[in-house]
Amino acid sequence: MKDFNQKVVVITGAASGMGRAYALAFAKEGSRLALCDFDEQGLQETLTLASSLTSEKMCTKVFDISNEQATFEFASQVKTELGNAHVVINNAGIEGSAKPVWATDDNYFKRVMAVNYFGVVNGTRAFLPQLQAESLGVIVNVSSIFGLVGTPNHADYCGSKFAVRGFTEALMVELASSDIQVHLLHPGGIKTNIARQESSKAFSEHFLTTSADDVAQHLIMSIKNNKLRIIYGNSAMKTWLGTRLLSLKVLRKVLWNEMKTSIDLKDY
Repeated sequence: MKDFNQKVVVITGAASGMGRAYALAFAKEGSRLALCDFDEQGLQETLTLASSLTSEKMCTKVFDISNEQATFEFASQVKTELGNAHVVINNAGIEGSAKPVWATDDNYFKRVMAVNYFGVVNGTRAFLPQLQAESLGVIVNVSSIFGLVGTPNHADYCGSKFAVRGFTEALMVELASSDIQVHLLHPGGIKTNIARQESSKAFSEHFLTTSADDVAQHLIMSIKNNKLRIIYGNSAMKTWLGTRLLSLKVLRKVLWNEMKTSIDLKDY
C-alpha cells in the first residue's frame, strides 16, 4: 500500500507512546483513524492531537484489548462509523514483572500474555474479514526485539513477544497469495512510558532512547515498501545480527553482560 489518504487505519494502544505516534503520523497522511486503548484520558489526548492535524472523521473506543468480545464490537463500530478497515496496527502492550522467572507471580505471566499476545490475535481476527472484503489491506503486528532474544528479568514479556512473532509469521504464509500485506515489527529501545515500575527505571534510562515519532515514520516507509520484517530502534539491528551470527551459548553470555547493569538483581 502506497497511499494512506482516506484509508481507515486502526491503531490499538493509541493512548500514548508508539500508538500515539502512529496515530499522529497517519493523521498527517490524511487517514481516517480508529483508535482504542484502556486509558480513557490518554486516548482523548491522542484524539485531540490528531484532530489538530486532519479534518478526517475518527472514532474511538475505551476497552481492554484482551477482551475478545469487546474487540469484535470495536471492529463493528469502525465498520459502521468509518467503513471497512484498510490498515490494522496491533500495537497495544504492557510491560512484564521485571523479575526473573522464579520471582514472577503467575498473574504476570497470564496478564502479559493476555494483552500482548491475545490482544494481537483478537485485533487480527476481528478486522481481517474487513480487509478481505476490500481485497487489500495491511496488518502490522508489534513484537519487540525481545521477540528475537530472551533476556533476563523479561521472561513473561519475551514469551508474549515471541508468540506474536510466531503467530504473525504463520499469518504471512497463510496470506501470501492474497493482496493483504502482513508486517512484523520488532522495535528496539523506543522512548515510551511502557516501563513504569521502579525496578524498570534503570533499564528504561539505559535502553529506551529512540523517538516514537522516528519509529512511526519508519513504519510508514516500510509499509509503502512492503517490508515484511521491520527491525528499528536502539539496539534492534545489533540484536537481530546477534541472533543470526552467534551461537546460543555465546549469545547467552553477551546478553547477560549487556543487561546485568540495567536490571534489578536483588532476586539473584
